Amino acid sequence: MTNTLTIRRPDDWHLHFRDGEVMRGVVPYTARQFARAIVMPNLTPPVTTTELAAAYRERILAAVPEGVDFTPLMTCYLTDATDPDDLARGANEGVFTAAKLYPANATTNSASGVTNVETIYPVLERMEAEGIVLCIHGEVTDADIDVFDREAEFIERHLRAIVANFPKLKVVFEHITTSDAVEFVKASGPNVAATITPQHLHINRNAMLVGGIQPHNYCLPVAKRETHRLALRAAATSGSAKFFLGTDSAPHLRGDKESACGCAGIFGAPYALESYVTVFDQEGALEHFEGFASLHGPAFYGLPVNESSVTLERAEVQVPAELDLAGSTIVPWHGGQTIGWRFVG
Repeated sequence: MTNTLTIRRPDDWHLHFRDGEVMRGVVPYTARQFARAIVMPNLTPPVTTTELAAAYRERILAAVPEGVDFTPLMTCYLTDATDPDDLARGANEGVFTAAKLYPANATTNSASGVTNVETIYPVLERMEAEGIVLCIHGEVTDADIDVFDREAEFIERHLRAIVANFPKLKVVFEHITTSDAVEFVKASGPNVAATITPQHLHINRNAMLVGGIQPHNYCLPVAKRETHRLALRAAATSGSAKFFLGTDSAPHLRGDKESACGCAGIFGAPYALESYVTVFDQEGALEHFEGFASLHGPAFYGLPVNESSVTLERAEVQVPAELDLAGSTIVPWHGGQTIGWRFVG
């Protein structure tokens, strides 16, 4: 039995920091484990230009604890009116690493997102030419489509067309939740990959609905049936370079999660690596953990692998039921539970 595991320092390829006091409170949780993170741009107002992204990056860097080496990788929030010249300039100047497609009203702070995917085809064409990665929240938002079917419907309505029309465009299908998404990514060419969150590896939709509404297990896309969870676990632990780590850590204060209209999002950053490695341990696939956490993402994005390393050890860890944040409290993923691995550093 493996009791310690040392891997190249990993990166988080899908993360929300928010802004202001909340951002300053959550950045250290990510920076202690990860060397880099793809930072989502769904602020209010959203990060839609090079200048806004550069300013946001500076605010994040100011929140990194002294002596900690962490690099935020910025994304451009795509809208119906995105300027392809500004996006290309931002990428060429090293500000933008990727651009994010939110279908309008798909999730938190996505009201300014794309209303018709074909509207941004000229932007996608420019991204393909410039080598800019497209990150996708892959759900349709039509009221007549069941919330549990929205990811599968997005694949058929939009994603197949995007991949076919822009074959050289690098596409990351973010936070996939279904076997449909797993099969699509596996069947696609080398320019299509996916991130998988820790929560979608651990829970199915029962965790939101059994024993009363469980708001701290609610995120978008929502967790699906058990068959989908098992498909995600198989994909993540398979060793395939098409799947890599993206926590989708999305902080909301406890009161906002437990309100009459609870916010979507799970704060996975504090115990992210412990959560992931537990799954790989359960699946007998610890030999594939470094690839998923540390190697596949940099390879897809064309970035160097981190030189430093981190160590995890087998040990019982009691996750706090809540953490102090921004003068209030926040519930971390696995809050109040015991997990079997510890991040050593």
